[in-house]
Amino acid sequence: MHPDPAERRSALSHIAGSEGQTHAVMVDVSAKLPSARRACARAVIAFPAGLLERVLLEGGPKGPVTEVARVAGIQAAKRTSEWIPMCHTLPLEHVEIEFARLTPDTLEVRCTAACTGKTGVEMEAMVGASAAALVVYDMTKALSHEIALARVELLEKSGGKSGTWRRAP
Repeated sequence: MHPDPAERRSALSHIAGSEGQTHAVMVDVSAKLPSARRACARAVIAFPAGLLERVLLEGGPKGPVTEVARVAGIQAAKRTSEWIPMCHTLPLEHVEIEFARLTPDTLEVRCTAACTGKTGVEMEAMVGASAAALVVYDMTKALSHEIALARVELLEKSGGKSGTWRRAP
């Protein structure tokens, strides 16, 4: 039996049991109806002064940084259930990776994921953004070990019972 919605929001969905007798569970979505799901997440990469310009103009020591990272992010999003133990395997219908300069020394990686399914695609979007950012780091670390992944966060999600959510600006 499921707790009422207010209790569910305060409970961890992947933990069952009580009083020190808890265990990990995969959420049962078998009774849910499929619906359109979409999520967008981002990872932010901070570069030492002047380095991002060089990377974007010349590429990195290992090749065209953003294109290799784009492919890696898409591939990672498609394999999220292999990264995150309690994630359901979802038939993604769309994954997009975009790059934008936020400041002269900060690069944003956005991943948007979508499918028609019984559970959301937030983790797929976050894994895609994270993997793409990690590949940017890997491909540029020979230039500086000061490059840092500054944050990974969900920006918005839609679909399912809880509807649409957007991070406040």
